[in-house]
Order: sequence, then structure tokens, then C-alpha cells
Amino acid sequence: MAFLSSRRKKARLAPELDDQELGRLLKSLLATTRTGTIATTDLCVAQISRLLDQEEGDWDRKGHRISVLADYLAASHLARSWTTREPRNANALLLHSWTQLAVGRSQGRLESADAVVVESCLRAAEILPQDPTPWVILLGVARLERWEQPQAFGVWNEVLARDRWNREAYLNMLGYLSPDEAGSRMQVLDFVDALGARMPANAPCAATELTAQVVQYQAVLDRGGFEALVARNHWSQTMAAQALDRVAHTWAQPGFLQHARALADLNLLAYALLAADRRREARPVFEALGGTVTEWPWRAGGDPVTEFDQGQRRAMAGQ
Repeated sequence: MAFLSSRRKKARLAPELDDQELGRLLKSLLATTRTGTIATTDLCVAQISRLLDQEEGDWDRKGHRISVLADYLAASHLARSWTTREPRNANALLLHSWTQLAVGRSQGRLESADAVVVESCLRAAEILPQDPTPWVILLGVARLERWEQPQAFGVWNEVLARDRWNREAYLNMLGYLSPDEAGSRMQVLDFVDALGARMPANAPCAATELTAQVVQYQAVLDRGGFEALVARNHWSQTMAAQALDRVAHTWAQPGFLQHARALADLNLLAYALLAADRRREARPVFEALGGTVTEWPWRAGGDPVTEFDQGQRRAMAGQ
């Protein structure tokens, strides 16, 4: 993760975050698909396969890359074409499954029967038994399709057996256990408490607790009226304040967060500090971000880049 000087860089959306190889691939895919040549699919598949093959064993990095590619390719048939050509290629199966999940999230349901995605994930799991990614995707399916809790927890345990602190899995379970989905507020609290009792401070899933607080804060804003006007009071409550206190002075330190989506967590922290009116503490976080913007949580206030840029100006001014 690149930590920068106090000189402010132009804010920009960057789904690849600080993964420069992934960023180059996204640009290359765009340029390749614009050529319109017969060999377009072959070229794209070769580029994707080359990148994903680099990260076998680094499940955190691999999951980040596949998730970004899945969102990027959701409107194309590339992932499906790859699995058709190479039905025993685990990475092809995973990318296709995650792409279907990305489409399903945007539509509120899976486009095809969930059994198709489940079958692809289980085939990938058979080929790569140590890889948690198939089970991470299945957890996303469980959340989208509202599987019963015994089924969802069964998948959850499969992820943990392979990658104890998998970021995507923890955030999916946080959403699944929320009262808006298949759980309750008490289950969310129990889940966060149990995690905090044993999680390393710089684990890939370190943002789970703060994510829960930001989700709750944004829910208050969404209700509008008087509640939205006093939503800032959320951050003076004990649990929310403690969640911020635990991370406000460590996450932005060079080298503290090392996982693939560290910059996404710093976006979350910057947003929360501003929401809590702790602008001076937000300044080093924005400096560490170097202008890299994520859609969430900034999109809750409007255009993410505009919201980020305005927040950064306030933090740098210390007002």
C-alpha cells in the first residue's frame, strides 16, 4: 500500500485499489475488447488467467482480484466463454460464478438458478480443495438467496477452515446476520463481539466492526427527518466511539494494514471519522489514501468522488 506525502492527489475511483497489476489488466481488457477482433476472447482469457495464476496460495489477493474482475465483466459473456472452453479450469469456474453473483446482487436475485452457481463452486472446490474462494462465493449466494442459517453456517465453516480471517466472508456474514436479511441486531452484536475477542488487529477482516457501525449510522440517515439531523450522535455512543478509537491511530500507519483491500478499509475509516466530526484524525487517513476512492461508503451522500473530495478538503483544513 502506497503512503503518500501531504500533497493531495486528485480523487479517483479505483476498484483495483493499489493493485497495479490488476489495474493494468483492467485497462488492457478495455483496450482489447475495443478492437473487435475474432481473437478478442482468447486475448482476454490469456491475460486474466496469467494474473490469477500468480496468486495461488495468497487467498486474500486472489479473492480481491476475482471480485473486481467479476464486477468489471458482469455485463459481458467473457467469463461464461472461458468456462465453456475450459470446464475443468478452477479459476474460470470461480470467475464465472462470482460474475453471476455480481449480476445477482444488482438484480436482487440470481439470474440463473442458484443450483448452477453452487455446482460450479463445488466443482472448483474439488479441483482446488485448499482454496476458500469457492466457499466465499457460496456464502454470497447464501446471503442473496436467504439460505437457512444451518446451511449458511456450514459454508462459513468451510471458509474458516481454509482462511481464518477472510475479509469477504466476514463481511458477508455480517450482512447475512443483520435484521434486514436472515438475522437480528443481537446476532450482529454477538458476531462482532466474538470476532473482536480473538482477531489480530491487522487481520484482513479488521474492518468488520467498523463496517457494522457505518451500516447502522447510514440506516439512521436513510430514515430521514429528525433522526437524520441528529445522526452524528451515533458516534458518541459507547460502542461506536470505541470501534473508532480502536483503529483511528493504527490503520493509517505505514505497513500496518497489508491485505489486498486495505485502501477500502481506510476509505471506511476516513468516512467514519468525518461522520464523527473527528476531522484532524481523518487527515493522516486521507494522506495514506492518496486520492483512491471506493464507491462505498461515500455513495450514501451522492457522487463518491465528490463526497470523498469534499471530505478530504475538510480534513486537511482541520475545520
